[in-house]
Amino acid sequence: MTASDATAGIDAPEALAGLKVLEMGQLIAGPFATRLLGEFGADVIKIEPPGTGDPLRRWRIVEEGTSLWWHVQTRNKRSLSLDLRSEEGQEIVRRLALEADIVVENFRPGTLEKWGLGWETLSAANPGLIMVRISGYGQTGPYRDRPGFGVIGEAMGGLRYLSGHPGERSVRVGVSLGDSLSALYGVIGALLALQERHRSGQGQYIDVALYESVFAMMESLIPEYDAAGVIREPSGSALPGITPSNAYPCLGGEHVLIAGNGDSIYRRLMQAIGRSDLAEDPALAHNDGRACQAERIDGAIAEWTSQHRREHVLSTLEAVGVPVGFPYTARDIVADPHYQARDMIQTIITAEGRKLRVPGVMPRLSRTPGRIDGGGPRLGQHTRDVLDELGIDADTQQALFERGVLYDSDQTDRDQPDGNRSETPRGKGE
Repeated sequence: MTASDATAGIDAPEALAGLKVLEMGQLIAGPFATRLLGEFGADVIKIEPPGTGDPLRRWRIVEEGTSLWWHVQTRNKRSLSLDLRSEEGQEIVRRLALEADIVVENFRPGTLEKWGLGWETLSAANPGLIMVRISGYGQTGPYRDRPGFGVIGEAMGGLRYLSGHPGERSVRVGVSLGDSLSALYGVIGALLALQERHRSGQGQYIDVALYESVFAMMESLIPEYDAAGVIREPSGSALPGITPSNAYPCLGGEHVLIAGNGDSIYRRLMQAIGRSDLAEDPALAHNDGRACQAERIDGAIAEWTSQHRREHVLSTLEAVGVPVGFPYTARDIVADPHYQARDMIQTIITAEGRKLRVPGVMPRLSRTPGRIDGGGPRLGQHTRDVLDELGIDADTQQALFERGVLYDSDQTDRDQPDGNRSETPRGKGE
Protein backbone atom coordinates (compact mmCIF):
# COMPACT_ATOMS: atom_id res chain seq x y z
CA MET A 1 0.00 0.00 0.00
CA THR A 2 1.41 3.38 -0.96
CA ALA A 3 1.28 6.57 1.07
CA SER A 4 -1.42 7.90 -1.24
CA ASP A 5 -3.44 4.70 -0.79
CA ALA A 6 -3.26 5.16 2.96
CA THR A 7 -4.84 8.58 2.76
CA ALA A 8 -7.18 7.92 -0.17
CA GLY A 9 -10.79 8.78 0.48
CA ILE A 10 -10.02 11.00 3.42
CA ASP A 11 -12.16 14.11 2.97
CA ALA A 12 -10.47 16.66 5.19
CA PRO A 13 -9.20 20.17 4.54
CA GLU A 14 -5.47 20.57 4.29
CA ALA A 15 -3.68 21.43 7.50
CA LEU A 16 -3.15 25.09 6.56
CA ALA A 17 -6.27 25.62 4.47
CA GLY A 18 -7.55 29.19 4.82
CA LEU A 19 -4.13 30.58 5.72
CA LYS A 20 -2.99 33.51 3.58
CA VAL A 21 0.75 33.89 3.00
CA LEU A 22 2.53 36.71 1.21
CA GLU A 23 6.04 36.00 -0.07
CA MET A 24 8.43 38.87 -0.68
CA GLY A 25 11.71 37.17 -1.41
CA GLN A 26 13.68 35.35 -4.00
CA LEU A 27 16.04 32.45 -4.67
CA ILE A 28 16.10 29.91 -1.84
CA ALA A 29 15.50 30.61 1.85
CA GLY A 30 12.27 32.62 1.85
CA PRO A 31 10.71 30.82 -1.14
CA PHE A 32 11.53 27.41 0.35
CA ALA A 33 9.71 28.38 3.53
CA THR A 34 6.58 29.42 1.63
CA ARG A 35 6.80 26.30 -0.53
CA LEU A 36 6.42 24.21 2.63
CA LEU A 37 3.43 26.26 3.77
CA GLY A 38 1.83 26.03 0.34
CA GLU A 39 2.18 22.27 0.22
CA PHE A 40 -0.17 22.03 3.17
CA GLY A 41 -2.90 24.26 1.84
CA ALA A 42 -1.84 27.84 2.52
CA ASP A 43 -2.69 30.33 -0.24
CA VAL A 44 0.78 31.63 -1.10
CA ILE A 45 1.06 34.78 -3.20
CA LYS A 46 4.59 35.22 -4.49
CA ILE A 47 5.60 38.73 -5.50
CA GLU A 48 8.08 38.92 -8.39
CA PRO A 49 9.58 41.91 -10.21
CA PRO A 50 8.12 42.68 -13.65
CA GLY A 51 9.95 41.34 -16.67
CA THR A 52 12.64 39.32 -14.87
CA GLY A 53 10.91 37.57 -12.02
CA ASP A 54 12.72 35.61 -9.35
CA PRO A 55 16.32 34.93 -10.50
CA LEU A 56 15.77 31.28 -9.62
CA ARG A 57 13.77 31.02 -12.84
CA ARG A 58 17.16 30.97 -14.61
CA TRP A 59 19.24 28.94 -12.17
CA ARG A 60 20.92 25.63 -12.97
CA ILE A 61 19.33 23.62 -15.81
CA VAL A 62 16.87 25.72 -17.82
CA GLU A 63 14.46 24.17 -20.31
CA GLU A 64 11.78 26.01 -22.27
CA GLY A 65 12.93 29.21 -20.60
CA THR A 66 12.35 27.97 -17.04
CA SER A 67 14.61 26.37 -14.45
CA LEU A 68 13.70 22.79 -13.61
CA TRP A 69 14.34 23.73 -9.98
CA TRP A 70 11.55 26.30 -10.29
CA HIS A 71 8.94 23.57 -10.50
CA VAL A 72 9.94 22.30 -7.07
CA GLN A 73 10.65 25.55 -5.27
CA THR A 74 7.54 27.41 -6.43
CA ARG A 75 4.86 24.75 -6.69
CA ASN A 76 1.47 25.57 -5.16
CA LYS A 77 2.08 29.32 -5.36
CA ARG A 78 0.44 32.16 -7.24
CA SER A 79 2.69 34.63 -9.04
CA LEU A 80 1.90 38.34 -8.68
CA SER A 81 4.34 40.43 -10.69
CA LEU A 82 4.64 44.03 -9.51
CA ASP A 83 7.29 46.68 -8.98
CA LEU A 84 8.04 46.92 -5.25
CA ARG A 85 9.97 50.12 -5.87
CA SER A 86 6.87 51.95 -7.09
CA GLU A 87 4.42 53.66 -4.74
CA GLU A 88 1.50 51.91 -6.42
CA GLY A 89 3.15 48.51 -6.00
CA GLN A 90 3.89 49.22 -2.36
CA GLU A 91 0.29 50.20 -1.74
CA ILE A 92 -0.91 46.92 -3.26
CA VAL A 93 1.44 45.02 -0.95
CA ARG A 94 0.10 46.90 2.06
CA ARG A 95 -3.43 45.94 1.08
CA LEU A 96 -2.39 42.30 0.68
CA ALA A 97 -0.59 42.32 4.05
CA LEU A 98 -3.76 43.64 5.66
CA GLU A 99 -5.45 40.35 4.79
CA ALA A 100 -2.43 38.08 5.27
CA ASP A 101 -1.69 35.76 8.16
CA ILE A 102 2.02 35.44 7.36
CA VAL A 103 4.50 37.51 5.40
CA VAL A 104 7.82 35.87 4.50
CA GLU A 105 10.74 37.98 3.29
CA ASN A 106 14.46 37.45 2.81
CA PHE A 107 15.73 40.89 1.83
CA ARG A 108 18.70 42.53 3.49
CA PRO A 109 17.58 44.19 6.76
CA GLY A 110 16.20 47.69 6.15
CA THR A 111 15.11 47.07 2.56
CA LEU A 112 11.41 46.68 3.32
CA GLU A 113 11.55 49.65 5.70
CA LYS A 114 12.93 51.74 2.86
CA TRP A 115 9.85 50.83 0.81
CA GLY A 116 7.42 51.52 3.65
CA LEU A 117 6.75 47.79 4.04
CA GLY A 118 8.62 47.01 7.26
CA TRP A 119 7.33 45.19 10.30
CA GLU A 120 6.25 48.30 12.20
CA THR A 121 4.17 49.56 9.29
CA LEU A 122 2.51 46.27 8.33
CA SER A 123 1.82 45.09 11.88
CA ALA A 124 0.34 48.44 12.87
CA ALA A 125 -2.34 47.93 10.21
CA ASN A 126 -2.69 44.18 10.90
CA PRO A 127 -1.92 43.41 14.57
CA GLY A 128 -2.37 39.68 14.02
CA LEU A 129 0.25 39.55 11.28
CA ILE A 130 3.18 37.14 11.56
CA MET A 131 6.32 38.05 9.64
CA VAL A 132 9.20 35.67 8.95
CA ARG A 133 12.38 37.66 8.27
CA ILE A 134 15.31 35.63 6.92
CA SER A 135 18.66 37.32 6.38
CA GLY A 136 22.35 36.53 6.48
CA TYR A 137 23.07 37.87 9.96
CA GLY A 138 19.70 38.74 11.46
CA GLN A 139 17.87 42.00 12.05
CA THR A 140 20.24 43.23 14.79
CA GLY A 141 23.95 43.16 15.60
CA PRO A 142 27.06 44.70 14.02
CA TYR A 143 26.85 42.50 10.90
CA ARG A 144 23.14 43.05 10.13
CA ASP A 145 23.79 45.20 7.05
CA ARG A 146 26.19 42.77 5.40
CA PRO A 147 24.92 40.75 2.44
CA GLY A 148 24.81 37.06 3.28
CA PHE A 149 24.11 33.97 1.22
CA GLY A 150 23.81 30.42 2.50
CA VAL A 151 27.43 29.56 1.82
CA ILE A 152 28.57 32.41 4.08
CA GLY A 153 26.14 31.30 6.78
CA GLU A 154 27.54 27.76 6.54
CA ALA A 155 31.04 29.16 6.98
CA MET A 156 30.26 31.42 9.94
CA GLY A 157 28.02 28.82 11.54
CA GLY A 158 30.92 26.37 11.75
CA LEU A 159 29.84 23.81 9.18
CA ARG A 160 32.27 24.59 6.37
CA TYR A 161 35.29 24.22 8.62
CA LEU A 162 34.26 20.64 9.38
CA SER A 163 33.41 19.71 5.79
CA GLY A 164 36.13 17.80 3.99
CA HIS A 165 39.25 15.87 4.91
CA PRO A 166 41.91 16.87 7.44
CA GLY A 167 44.47 19.27 6.03
CA GLU A 168 42.48 19.96 2.87
CA ARG A 169 40.38 22.90 1.73
CA SER A 170 36.83 22.84 3.10
CA VAL A 171 34.14 21.67 0.70
CA ARG A 172 30.53 22.56 0.08
CA VAL A 173 27.90 20.09 1.22
CA GLY A 174 26.45 19.94 -2.32
CA VAL A 175 23.10 21.62 -1.68
CA SER A 176 22.12 25.00 -0.27
CA LEU A 177 21.97 23.70 3.27
CA GLY A 178 22.24 27.05 5.06
CA ASP A 179 19.29 28.46 3.14
CA SER A 180 17.19 25.34 3.58
CA LEU A 181 17.82 25.12 7.32
CA SER A 182 16.85 28.78 7.65
CA ALA A 183 13.63 28.10 5.77
CA LEU A 184 12.80 25.23 8.11
CA TYR A 185 13.44 27.39 11.19
CA GLY A 186 11.31 30.11 9.60
CA VAL A 187 8.40 27.71 9.15
CA ILE A 188 8.79 26.39 12.70
CA GLY A 189 8.76 29.96 13.97
CA ALA A 190 5.68 30.85 11.93
CA LEU A 191 3.77 27.82 13.22
CA LEU A 192 4.80 28.59 16.80
CA ALA A 193 3.60 32.17 16.35
CA LEU A 194 0.31 30.95 14.86
CA GLN A 195 -0.25 28.73 17.89
CA GLU A 196 0.51 31.60 20.27
CA ARG A 197 -1.80 33.89 18.30
CA HIS A 198 -4.72 31.63 19.22
CA ARG A 199 -4.13 32.68 22.83
CA SER A 200 -3.16 36.35 22.51
CA GLY A 201 -4.67 37.42 19.20
CA GLN A 202 -1.37 39.15 18.46
CA GLY A 203 1.17 38.54 15.75
CA GLN A 204 4.94 38.78 15.99
CA TYR A 205 7.99 38.59 13.78
CA ILE A 206 10.48 35.76 13.51
CA ASP A 207 14.12 36.80 13.06
CA VAL A 208 16.05 34.02 11.30
CA ALA A 209 19.75 34.41 10.51
CA LEU A 210 21.41 32.04 8.06
CA TYR A 211 24.52 31.58 10.21
CA GLU A 212 22.44 30.90 13.34
CA SER A 213 20.38 28.26 11.54
CA VAL A 214 23.59 26.41 10.73
CA PHE A 215 25.14 27.06 14.14
CA ALA A 216 22.08 25.54 15.85
CA MET A 217 22.91 22.21 14.18
CA MET A 218 26.48 22.02 15.40
CA GLU A 219 25.85 19.54 18.22
CA SER A 220 28.52 19.64 20.97
CA LEU A 221 30.88 22.00 19.14
CA ILE A 222 30.81 24.80 21.76
CA PRO A 223 30.65 22.86 25.05
CA GLU A 224 33.55 20.67 23.90
CA TYR A 225 35.57 23.81 23.28
CA ASP A 226 34.46 25.49 26.49
CA ALA A 227 34.94 22.61 28.89
CA ALA A 228 37.66 20.56 27.22
CA GLY A 229 39.42 23.10 25.02
CA VAL A 230 38.77 20.91 21.99
CA ILE A 231 38.27 22.48 18.57
CA ARG A 232 36.51 19.93 16.39
CA GLU A 233 38.39 19.31 13.17
CA PRO A 234 37.34 17.99 9.76
CA SER A 235 37.26 14.22 9.65
CA GLY A 236 36.38 13.21 6.09
CA SER A 237 33.82 10.42 6.06
CA ALA A 238 34.32 9.38 9.69
CA LEU A 239 32.22 10.39 12.68
CA PRO A 240 34.81 11.41 15.31
CA GLY A 241 34.29 9.92 18.74
CA ILE A 242 31.61 7.49 17.50
CA THR A 243 32.95 4.17 16.26
CA PRO A 244 32.51 2.51 13.87
CA SER A 245 30.75 4.88 11.49
CA ASN A 246 32.53 5.52 8.22
CA ALA A 247 32.76 4.91 4.48
CA TYR A 248 34.50 1.71 3.41
CA PRO A 249 35.83 0.60 0.00
CA CYS A 250 34.39 -2.28 -2.03
CA LEU A 251 35.55 -4.09 -5.14
CA GLY A 252 35.02 -2.18 -8.37
CA GLY A 253 35.77 1.25 -6.92
CA GLU A 254 32.48 1.51 -5.04
CA HIS A 255 32.04 2.03 -1.33
CA VAL A 256 29.48 1.60 1.42
CA LEU A 257 28.53 3.48 4.55
CA ILE A 258 28.37 1.42 7.72
CA ALA A 259 27.03 2.68 11.06
CA GLY A 260 27.90 0.00 13.59
CA ASN A 261 28.26 2.23 16.60
CA GLY A 262 25.56 0.68 18.82
CA ASP A 263 27.08 -1.85 21.24
CA SER A 264 25.03 -4.85 20.11
CA ILE A 265 25.18 -3.74 16.47
CA TYR A 266 28.97 -3.56 16.73
CA ARG A 267 29.15 -7.15 17.94
CA ARG A 268 26.95 -8.38 15.10
CA LEU A 269 29.05 -6.47 12.60
CA MET A 270 32.30 -7.95 13.84
CA GLN A 271 30.85 -11.46 13.78
CA ALA A 272 29.59 -10.92 10.22
CA ILE A 273 33.04 -9.93 8.95
CA GLY A 274 34.75 -12.83 10.71
CA ARG A 275 36.33 -10.82 13.52
CA SER A 276 34.93 -12.44 16.64
CA ASP A 277 38.11 -11.38 18.45
CA LEU A 278 37.06 -7.76 18.10
CA ALA A 279 33.45 -8.59 18.88
CA GLU A 280 34.35 -10.15 22.24
CA ASP A 281 37.13 -7.78 23.29
CA PRO A 282 35.97 -6.20 26.61
CA ALA A 283 37.88 -3.02 25.81
CA LEU A 284 35.65 -2.52 22.73
CA ALA A 285 32.33 -3.32 24.35
CA HIS A 286 31.25 0.32 24.54
CA ASN A 287 31.68 3.36 22.33
CA ASP A 288 34.23 5.21 24.47
CA GLY A 289 36.58 2.25 24.26
CA ARG A 290 36.00 1.76 20.55
CA ALA A 291 36.61 5.44 19.84
CA CYS A 292 40.10 5.06 21.27
CA GLN A 293 40.79 2.30 18.73
CA ALA A 294 38.86 3.68 15.75
CA GLU A 295 41.74 3.20 13.32
CA ARG A 296 42.10 -0.46 14.24
CA ILE A 297 38.36 -1.15 13.91
CA ASP A 298 37.98 0.79 10.65
CA GLY A 299 40.96 -1.08 9.24
CA ALA A 300 39.38 -4.43 10.02
CA ILE A 301 36.09 -3.46 8.39
CA ALA A 302 37.80 -2.03 5.30
CA GLU A 303 39.90 -5.19 4.94
CA TRP A 304 36.67 -7.20 4.67
CA THR A 305 34.63 -4.83 2.49
CA SER A 306 37.47 -4.36 0.01
CA GLN A 307 37.31 -8.08 -0.82
CA HIS A 308 33.64 -7.98 -1.86
CA ARG A 309 31.28 -6.28 -4.26
CA ARG A 310 28.99 -3.65 -2.82
CA GLU A 311 25.88 -5.81 -3.27
CA HIS A 312 27.42 -8.61 -1.20
CA VAL A 313 28.37 -6.24 1.62
CA LEU A 314 24.89 -4.73 1.65
CA SER A 315 23.05 -8.05 1.71
CA THR A 316 25.36 -9.59 4.31
CA LEU A 317 25.05 -6.73 6.78
CA GLU A 318 21.34 -6.14 6.20
CA ALA A 319 20.76 -9.82 7.05
CA VAL A 320 22.25 -9.34 10.53
CA GLY A 321 20.63 -5.98 11.24
CA VAL A 322 23.61 -3.67 10.75
CA PRO A 323 22.76 -0.22 9.29
CA VAL A 324 24.43 -0.08 5.89
CA GLY A 325 23.91 1.85 2.68
CA PHE A 326 25.60 3.62 -0.17
CA PRO A 327 25.53 7.17 -1.57
CA TYR A 328 22.51 7.45 -3.87
CA THR A 329 22.64 9.35 -7.14
CA ALA A 330 19.51 10.83 -8.70
CA ARG A 331 19.24 7.67 -10.83
CA ASP A 332 19.38 5.49 -7.72
CA ILE A 333 16.69 7.56 -6.00
CA VAL A 334 14.24 7.44 -8.91
CA ALA A 335 14.71 3.68 -9.33
CA ASP A 336 14.47 2.77 -5.65
CA PRO A 337 11.32 0.77 -4.77
CA HIS A 338 11.10 2.27 -1.28
CA TYR A 339 10.97 5.82 -2.67
CA GLN A 340 8.28 4.63 -5.07
CA ALA A 341 6.24 2.83 -2.43
CA ARG A 342 6.10 5.96 -0.27
CA ASP A 343 5.25 8.30 -3.20
CA MET A 344 8.38 10.37 -2.68
CA ILE A 345 8.80 10.69 -6.45
CA GLN A 346 5.72 12.22 -8.02
CA THR A 347 4.89 13.30 -11.56
CA ILE A 348 3.45 16.73 -12.23
CA ILE A 349 2.33 18.63 -15.31
CA THR A 350 4.07 21.99 -15.64
CA ALA A 351 2.42 25.18 -16.89
CA GLU A 352 4.02 24.44 -20.25
CA GLY A 353 2.33 21.02 -20.37
CA ARG A 354 5.43 18.97 -19.64
CA LYS A 355 5.47 15.86 -17.45
CA LEU A 356 8.14 16.19 -14.78
CA ARG A 357 9.16 14.01 -11.86
CA VAL A 358 9.69 15.94 -8.62
CA PRO A 359 10.19 15.17 -4.91
CA GLY A 360 7.09 14.37 -2.88
CA VAL A 361 5.83 16.27 0.16
CA MET A 362 7.28 16.14 3.66
CA PRO A 363 6.34 15.72 6.47
CA ARG A 364 3.59 13.12 6.24
CA LEU A 365 0.31 13.91 7.98
CA SER A 366 -2.06 10.97 8.34
CA ARG A 367 -5.33 12.91 8.13
CA THR A 368 -4.48 16.17 6.34
CA PRO A 369 -1.58 15.33 4.00
CA GLY A 370 0.12 17.89 1.80
CA ARG A 371 -0.27 18.06 -1.94
CA ILE A 372 1.36 19.27 -5.15
CA ASP A 373 -0.67 21.29 -7.65
CA GLY A 374 1.49 21.22 -10.77
CA GLY A 375 4.76 23.10 -11.13
CA GLY A 376 5.82 26.68 -10.67
CA PRO A 377 3.65 29.45 -12.16
CA ARG A 378 4.50 31.59 -15.15
CA LEU A 379 5.69 35.07 -14.28
CA GLY A 380 2.69 37.17 -13.26
CA GLN A 381 0.31 34.32 -14.07
CA HIS A 382 -2.03 35.29 -11.22
CA THR A 383 -1.55 39.05 -11.20
CA ARG A 384 -5.06 39.83 -12.45
CA ASP A 385 -6.69 37.23 -10.19
CA VAL A 386 -5.04 38.65 -7.07
CA LEU A 387 -5.93 42.23 -7.97
CA ASP A 388 -9.51 41.22 -8.71
CA GLU A 389 -9.71 39.69 -5.23
CA LEU A 390 -8.48 42.98 -3.78
CA GLY A 391 -11.29 44.77 -5.58
CA ILE A 392 -9.03 46.80 -7.90
CA ASP A 393 -11.06 47.63 -10.99
CA ALA A 394 -10.04 46.68 -14.51
CA ASP A 395 -9.27 50.26 -15.64
CA THR A 396 -6.92 50.84 -12.72
CA GLN A 397 -5.23 47.51 -13.37
CA GLN A 398 -4.79 48.34 -17.05
CA ALA A 399 -3.20 51.67 -16.23
CA LEU A 400 -0.74 49.96 -13.89
CA PHE A 401 0.10 47.38 -16.54
CA GLU A 402 0.79 50.09 -19.08
CA ARG A 403 3.08 51.93 -16.67
CA GLY A 404 5.06 48.76 -15.92
CA VAL A 405 4.00 48.55 -12.28
CA LEU A 406 2.32 45.21 -13.00
CA TYR A 407 3.17 42.34 -15.33
CA ASP A 408 1.25 39.39 -16.69
CA SER A 409 3.11 37.04 -19.02
CA ASP A 410 -0.13 35.58 -20.36
CA GLN A 411 -1.34 39.04 -21.36
CA THR A 412 2.00 39.67 -23.06
CA ASP A 413 1.45 36.49 -25.06
CA ARG A 414 -1.96 37.64 -26.14
CA ASP A 415 -0.58 41.02 -27.17
CA GLN A 416 1.84 39.43 -29.65
CA PRO A 417 0.41 39.22 -33.19
CA ASP A 418 1.81 35.72 -33.78
CA GLY A 419 0.92 34.49 -30.31
CA ASN A 420 4.55 33.97 -29.33
CA ARG A 421 5.80 35.05 -25.96
CA SER A 422 7.77 38.26 -25.99
CA GLU A 423 10.99 38.59 -24.06
CA THR A 424 10.11 42.25 -23.41
CA PRO A 425 7.46 42.91 -20.78
CA ARG A 426 4.66 45.32 -21.52
CA GLY A 427 5.48 48.83 -20.38
CA LYS A 428 8.81 49.84 -18.93
CA GLY A 429 9.45 46.37 -17.49
CA GLU A 430 12.01 46.58 -14.75
